[in-house]
Amino acid sequence: MTVDRLKKIAPETQIYVLTNQNYAQLVEEQTGIPQEQILKEPMMKNTAPCIAYAAHKIYALNPNAKLIVAPSDHLILNTDQFVSVINTALQLADETKGIVTLGIQPSRPDTGYGYIQTEGGKGQLGVPQKVKRFTEKPDLSTAESFLTSGDYYWNSGIFIWRCDIILEALRQYQPQLDSQFTSDKYNTAGEQEFVNQAFAACTSISIDYAILEQASNVFVVPANFGWSDLGTWGSLYTHLDKDEFGNAVVGEVKMVDSSGNIVNLPNGKKALLQGLDGYIVVEAHGILMVIKKENEQLIKEYSKMIGK
Repeated sequence: MTVDRLKKIAPETQIYVLTNQNYAQLVEEQTGIPQEQILKEPMMKNTAPCIAYAAHKIYALNPNAKLIVAPSDHLILNTDQFVSVINTALQLADETKGIVTLGIQPSRPDTGYGYIQTEGGKGQLGVPQKVKRFTEKPDLSTAESFLTSGDYYWNSGIFIWRCDIILEALRQYQPQLDSQFTSDKYNTAGEQEFVNQAFAACTSISIDYAILEQASNVFVVPANFGWSDLGTWGSLYTHLDKDEFGNAVVGEVKMVDSSGNIVNLPNGKKALLQGLDGYIVVEAHGILMVIKKENEQLIKEYSKMIGK
């Protein structure tokens, strides 16, 4: 779906997929994108290194390129509106030489998303605003205050910028990372070997921490195109079918005196849950995790505690 959306903005020859090397063949089968446009990450190092890789590679092909960074775990229901907003953002990135992100009007105090505060307070959809600050996934009370204030947007994780501008930002704010991905090997037979070495040497860091939270020329375009980041359980819950008590269940599960839960069990597992209200119950890698929905932002921390 992500590839199909982007085909309305750029030809398929200009669409590149960044993914773990283990998924390269699967990506080609699912999208039709050829292997030379699938950028293979040897290991997971978060978003800044993979964006540095893509920016250097594409700059070597076309130094005048503009980039759209679009995660593939996002549900977008209104493609036409998405295309319109992206075109606005591309023009803004060109005119301002700035870093542009898309902000989503929050509909609930979700603790699974990052937030963007604008300098001008509450704005209009489609009208660009200067970013005042980014806030990583907040606790529930903070998320509620953001929702009430009206001048915060969900950080969609969709970024638009000129290739030369993001490389300039990398040189300014992450010089070591930039130098680790600077090479004349791009688009040659030696590219993959160099990239493997660069990923092994670099630090794991998100593009938000590495660049966006430090740069001053950051803009947000408020948007509403039926967006949801399905990378969070809370957002997935809003799109799943629910029973009369608001339970969204995947798997062979019997719910008793329970409401507002999201449950996901693998095939072959059965469960009976009684007296739960507002929980995430999920089993993966042989580990069962039961967490209040409001504490979803702690899942990664809890996973580290049990070695997953």
